[in-house]
Amino acid sequence: MTSKLIAPSILAADFGNLQRDVEMVNNSEADWFHIDIMDGVFVPNISYGMPVLKAISQHATKTIDVHLMIVDPDRYIKTFAELGSDILTVHYEACTHLHRTIQAIKAEGMKAGVALNPHTNIKVLEDIINDVDVVLIMSVNPGFGGQSFIENTYNKVKQLKKLIEQKGATTLIEIDGGVTDKNAETLIECGADVLVAGSYVFKSTDQLKTISNLKSAINS
Repeated sequence: MTSKLIAPSILAADFGNLQRDVEMVNNSEADWFHIDIMDGVFVPNISYGMPVLKAISQHATKTIDVHLMIVDPDRYIKTFAELGSDILTVHYEACTHLHRTIQAIKAEGMKAGVALNPHTNIKVLEDIINDVDVVLIMSVNPGFGGQSFIENTYNKVKQLKKLIEQKGATTLIEIDGGVTDKNAETLIECGADVLVAGSYVFKSTDQLKTISNLKSAINS
């Protein structure tokens, strides 16, 4: 049994003390850095772009997991590889030629992820699941941090886990949005492998302990 992973979302970090928060994650029991890139078009919010990612990657010592919430992500695949991304996740809803996009990501030496919005059915991945390294299930509507967890996520995780097993794939299941100690263990029981935690980690009074407790809970 492989260890279940924690990916703190830098969107919830203190941008006035970004290096400090990046080093906190480096020193914690977390596994990945989760980086949300938003363009204000695909989602209603704008987060940060290439210069901030470059600054993060200069200090990060763990896997950099980049989640693109942008239109036409193909234009930037090479750029994100050059900026140090280890995993590049694009939205199913933003890609006209998803298979080609996945192949382009892998050609740049990154692992390829596909994200699904809350309304998107797992079935859309049936023909491509064996080519995907990570499927990110949005458990909130994309675009803003601090939202409430959508309960139907549990069903989607179970459906996706079943599909992965049926197809003999090795795809990891990642959950993004509203993850806390209240739902983390249930998500793992349903089949999740990676939990993104933003506000829950960065708004806690003891971030290292919060990460440690969450990591212990999902690997007990």
